[in-house]
Amino acid sequence: MLAAWQTSDWRFIVGAVLILANWPYTLIGIMPTNKKIEAVALEAAGPTSRVMIETWGRLHAVRTSLGIAATLAYLWALV
Repeated sequence: MLAAWQTSDWRFIVGAVLILANWPYTLIGIMPTNKKIEAVALEAAGPTSRVMIETWGRLHAVRTSLGIAATLAYLWALV
């Protein structure tokens, strides 16, 4: 945000919004799945827990994409 204010370049704000979007996405989107996975006992692990882990992987891919998009926005602003 400071970089956007100093340079008057809105692209820094895009990067900031994208990187900050990770926080609520993690808390609202990923944390419930994490808690479900953690609640499964090792002895009870099976197809259901595998589906939860695959879901977690897709959710985490979105989180990673947000970070990559933020990095690209910052690089775009620097060019």
